[in-house]
Amino acid sequence: MRFFLFSLFLATPLAAQQGSPLPDQEEGYEHLERFIHLLEEVRAHHPEADKVTYERLINHALEGMVGSLDRFSAFYHPETARHLDLESEDPSEALTLPSLGLSLAEKEGHIELARVWEHSAAAQGGLLDGDILLRVDGVAPAEGDLLAARTALSAPPGQAVVVTVLRPASNLEVEATLLPRVVKERALPEAFLLTDQGAPTTGYARLGEFSATAARELGAALDDLEDQGMKALILDLRGNPGGLLTSAVEILGLFLPPDSEVVTTRGRSPQAQTPALRTPARQRVQRSYPLAVLIDRHSASASELVAGALQDLARGTIVGETSFGKGSVQNVVGQAGGTALRLTFATYHTPSGRTPHEVGISPDLAINLSERDRQLFDLFRLRHQADPATLLPLASWKDPVLSAALELLKSENNE
Repeated sequence: MRFFLFSLFLATPLAAQQGSPLPDQEEGYEHLERFIHLLEEVRAHHPEADKVTYERLINHALEGMVGSLDRFSAFYHPETARHLDLESEDPSEALTLPSLGLSLAEKEGHIELARVWEHSAAAQGGLLDGDILLRVDGVAPAEGDLLAARTALSAPPGQAVVVTVLRPASNLEVEATLLPRVVKERALPEAFLLTDQGAPTTGYARLGEFSATAARELGAALDDLEDQGMKALILDLRGNPGGLLTSAVEILGLFLPPDSEVVTTRGRSPQAQTPALRTPARQRVQRSYPLAVLIDRHSASASELVAGALQDLARGTIVGETSFGKGSVQNVVGQAGGTALRLTFATYHTPSGRTPHEVGISPDLAINLSERDRQLFDLFRLRHQADPATLLPLASWKDPVLSAALELLKSENNE
């Protein structure tokens, strides 16, 4: 059996062979022999026979191996792999519930509501980003088990689900009854002049996602604000999880010169060898007014590439927190035995050559935020769908990130 396993490992085509050669490939054979020896030792001596099947041990070994690479690569066991959308444009977003309008993430052994979509059942139920899932219909999902949590929340259309969460900022439990329905989130939920904050010539535009229509929506909003006398802009990318890379490039084209190189992709595999992305060669309007971009720890992927490009090319000042750190490309491929592999095969880079992968984009002006500030911003973001009684805390709250950006732009305009 040992010889068979060793031969199987050597005969298996490796993804690395399609890219740059690895210098220590010969040494790898010795490590494989050590792995197989240890595998047989475990099988021979562990007292619980049901835990030492080849399938179970090797699947767990692969899980640890792939998971050690980066936080976006993963090996999926059959029971998890069957729930993945192998055709998804962003396979890292494998645990979303469009019918409720939320995304789940594992955080320190708990299930966190990583994203609550605007105009969704979750938003109307008063749930917020960062809430910790405690119970679904009175039953607590297994600790840290994302799949179990999503399964529990996946009610059929028309069947309500009762969700109980813990709100970290207040340490209070919140219960909401959600009725599943499909919602399409708007790319640009709001854009207006900050007249009520004493800045009638400063515009504010909050971009919720980088969809196919995002650049068109933002461009039209900028035209309208400019007609109203806008002389500076605050572009809010807080909580924006990303979206289409082409949309990010189009939006950069609203602020940067035509044909500017804004994103490059690097990797060893052939599929990573793609031309640099550039802003459109033609520009209808040239915009040179001061620009501040707001980011937070949930600004990811396309949001980070936009912020990073504007920062590198000295076109905007970045204000807020260090962003999420999703500057990479993954694909999901089904494997033998019903398993699946999600593997990072390339990283995105901003004009200066840096990548947000794992480290995020650091703001020019960093703002220290409390958990209360973060949750009140989420409440502000969802204020149009929330119960008016829950909005009372906003009356006395001043957004520290927005306030800092506003002061920055005022100083740049010598106001």
